[in-house]
Amino acid sequence: MLVRDLLAALDLGSSVAEHDDLLERYFVETETFNIVINDRADIIAGDKGTGKSALYRILSQRYSDIPELANVEVVSAFNIKGTPVFQTLEAGDLLEESDYVRLWKTYFVALAGNWLLELLDEYEYSPQLRWIEEVLKKNGLRTPDDTPKGVFARIVQAIRRSINIKTATASVKTVGFEVDASVDFFEKSSNVEGVPLVEHALSALTKVLDEQEISIWLAVDRLDEAFQGRPAVETPALRGLLRAYLDMQEYQALKLKIFVRRDLFGRIIQGGFVNLTHINARKVEIIWDDADLSNLLSKRVSENTNFLKMLDARPDDAETHFDALFPEKVDRGDRKPLTWNWILSRIGDSNVKPPRNLIDLVNKARESQLRAENRTPRLHEEGEALITSEALKLGLDALSQERVQDTLLAEAGEYSEIILGFRGGKAEQNLSSLSAILGEHSQLKIDYLASIGFLEKTGATYKIPMLYRGGLQISQGKAF
Repeated sequence: MLVRDLLAALDLGSSVAEHDDLLERYFVETETFNIVINDRADIIAGDKGTGKSALYRILSQRYSDIPELANVEVVSAFNIKGTPVFQTLEAGDLLEESDYVRLWKTYFVALAGNWLLELLDEYEYSPQLRWIEEVLKKNGLRTPDDTPKGVFARIVQAIRRSINIKTATASVKTVGFEVDASVDFFEKSSNVEGVPLVEHALSALTKVLDEQEISIWLAVDRLDEAFQGRPAVETPALRGLLRAYLDMQEYQALKLKIFVRRDLFGRIIQGGFVNLTHINARKVEIIWDDADLSNLLSKRVSENTNFLKMLDARPDDAETHFDALFPEKVDRGDRKPLTWNWILSRIGDSNVKPPRNLIDLVNKARESQLRAENRTPRLHEEGEALITSEALKLGLDALSQERVQDTLLAEAGEYSEIILGFRGGKAEQNLSSLSAILGEHSQLKIDYLASIGFLEKTGATYKIPMLYRGGLQISQGKAF
């Protein structure tokens, strides 16, 4: 059997959750996943490529089959593909943080309200739900299109009809939620002593959910893409989101689950954030240890039934799968690491080893090997690795160039030129050599480069991770 036929039968899927049709089959249920489904966290933070979107997709697709979520409905508050729905906020005037708080609350009321109105038949509508429908209609927020894009577009239109978002209030009558539905979410009521209408709507929604014995989890993701190039909007808008989250914690039947990049979360709370301890108490960071990564790769290989049949291997024999795919070592020599350790040392920056990089590396090595096999076909022989050391090195080089472009430089902003200043240099630097590259305010720049994982402090020196060396033509050795 030809090696190229075996490799052609191997499909490890996409490293990007949004593009991976096979994700459900080989999703790895990590401890982070268990924390989320047991409702022990609302803020899910992780570095790029660590699986935030994958966790959301599995949560949204499987929740009806997860015992812990028997009475929970997971509703997406963002669009998975295309331009992020929240990006429409960029076009308007810059608002105050308190205005963004009301904007987010209004959005969540409208999204959950429309979803609930579509879920239930009209004869099931309680007085509270009919009132919610009336409020949404009078504010132009009732729509049969209960998707995030449709609902958010209506809210943005309502905002643009008003110079600013005003504190909408309403007078409360003596019976339940009989609140004047004619009061606008965005225009100030004449009754200045009233309670904001959006708060009444949130309370009414939770009453309806309690009656129906269900909870709604509103999942928010793609926040890092929503305000690219508009940091002036990003900070108050996302601080407003966290404030809205804190205010909504009293509503147990209506919860936010916010998936956010770890670095973005750091920017949001920079300069201090009141009640941050309440947020951190409900925050979990996505962490992948080496065993999790091994399990991930093994699970993806084991799902390839035809490949394993051709290889005459059992689905549960992970060690045999790995030994069939890769050589014992990438580089010869007694002191050289085994292949798995070689891979682990090259897929991460100084902060994290993302599973995305593992899958991308193996996929790129497989593609490189297939090109070689098409040029010079090999017969498969037992004990001979399907993917050679050379293919792994070429795969790493391709991965490095991609991550330098789509992660390092794409997100460095004004620091991208500083990073390019390391091109063609050495991997190990000290304060003196770094100062020569970075110029003025070098320590501030060093701290930033360390925070994004480009520099790793080792004693008195700094090293550039192997992940970025090929893409910047950085060679092993000292620059001092």
